[in-house]
Amino acid sequence: MNRKYKLLILKIISLFSVIRGYNIPIIIIAQYLSAIFILNPEERALDILLDFNLFLMVFASAITIASGYIINNFYDAKKDLINRPHKTMLDRLVSQTTKLRVYFSLNFIAALMGLVVSWRACLFFSVYIFLVWLYSHKVKKHPFVGNFMAAILAIFPFFALLLYYYYRVPFEELENQKGHFVVIFAHAGFLFLLILIREMVKDLENIKGDLANNYQTIPIVYGITTSKTLISLLTLATIIPVYILIEMYDVGYMDLYFYFSFLVLLFFLLILWKAEKKSRFLMLHNLLKFLIVSGVFCIILINPSVLWHGKKVLLSCY
Repeated sequence: MNRKYKLLILKIISLFSVIRGYNIPIIIIAQYLSAIFILNPEERALDILLDFNLFLMVFASAITIASGYIINNFYDAKKDLINRPHKTMLDRLVSQTTKLRVYFSLNFIAALMGLVVSWRACLFFSVYIFLVWLYSHKVKKHPFVGNFMAAILAIFPFFALLLYYYYRVPFEELENQKGHFVVIFAHAGFLFLLILIREMVKDLENIKGDLANNYQTIPIVYGITTSKTLISLLTLATIIPVYILIEMYDVGYMDLYFYFSFLVLLFFLLILWKAEKKSRFLMLHNLLKFLIVSGVFCIILINPSVLWHGKKVLLSCY
């Protein structure tokens, strides 16, 4: 392989790193599992998977998130050079100009996909793109509101599916589905709290780079102890959506995941108050990431029989 092709491969790897390509399949799987097991459990799973408009909504969400990582990387270049020097060196193989071109291209494709579905979907993704840019450019440098907005934007694709499934439902029918909406928002609330906690742990992890670049994060403005206290309160708050899901709704075997999460979060709090070095905060960050990703796949536990039924349908085609 000559030098030209080696450089091309390195640039592809670099762009993959910038858009965090390893996260995109998880986002797609999470949306499809949410559609099958939470948002539209009455419909056959195969019909959901073959729904072309849903495919466009899911991939528009994934593309928007990928473009969000690009613009976030663009504005955080100096900070990441301190906090993540090795990753930053890889990311710099792709020029800032190329990153911006890819960013605008992805946003255009996402809006176009939304427009194919409906003007409402196009408007939704246009607003989503703007909010991601606003967060990266301005909001993330401020305490509380930056963390809160980051967590909201992370679960925004969930609302894209809500828009897709419920915008045509008459208001009278929506009134009859209050219980189902409680379940949906309880799931979203638990995920929101986990992501918000992770964002606040990231502030503790990245305190040196944030301080050097004048980011007004919670540990910088109010101190590390205050930040740990807020994280602890948010961790305890996860009990509320979990209680709603277990007591008010049949989540099948997924209650095992919530019990496991409770034990992991107790361990998380013990380590949090002992943590002082960046390596410990990084470990806590990865622990929360594991909990979020495992939660995505554990959605299947709500009704595992869907998998067996799907297997029978596929086998019958051969």
